[in-house]
Amino acid sequence: MPRTRISTTVDQELLQHARETGAGSNDAELIDAALAALLSHYRRVDTDERYTAAYRAHPPEEPDEWGDLSTFRDAASAT
Repeated sequence: MPRTRISTTVDQELLQHARETGAGSNDAELIDAALAALLSHYRRVDTDERYTAAYRAHPPEEPDEWGDLSTFRDAASAT
């Protein structure tokens, strides 16, 4: 994977605490791990928002060609 050099300043205490986690053997690996975690967080938030919007548009009680999700859930939990 191509690498890009960055140069920035960060909070010294925050950086020290992050280094103490052992998340990377050097600052580059630490930054990679932090960026990956940040992107993962935003992907989860985006997925949650999409599910919320989908369920608002089509609530579980809304029947479709297979029935409705609430009835299926009730039947599945009863077995």
